Amino acid sequence: MKMIYEVKTEKSFEVAREDLKKSLGARSFGVLWEMNFKDKLHEKGLEFEDDFQVMEVCNPPKAKKVLDKHREAGYMLPCKMAVYTEEGQVYMGMMKPTALMGVMEKEDLRDVAEEVEAILKEALSEAR
Repeated sequence: MKMIYEVKTEKSFEVAREDLKKSLGARSFGVLWEMNFKDKLHEKGLEFEDDFQVMEVCNPPKAKKVLDKHREAGYMLPCKMAVYTEEGQVYMGMMKPTALMGVMEKEDLRDVAEEVEAILKEALSEAR
């Protein structure tokens, strides 16, 4: 099973990042935290050529549903998404919630993982 879901876009890095945030917000997913590795590595004296933005995103009712069933599932929360550039191309993607929940071997989380994954894929498709 492929752990990553990713799309390529013709948009600029900044436009793709902002459009993804808007698309997530329209689906009741908030961005809790974000960091650009290029900037962070530069602060530490390391050069990294491309932008690589990580976003932690969450839908509180869905997170509560997961945590009510299995507290240890919190190790997988919030969902991480990324927007990055490589060789002049812009990509957006995520670790699949179904793959992450599969690692935990908690079949009673499958429904919510599938639901969240479908919503996040829609957000990526719209932002593309």
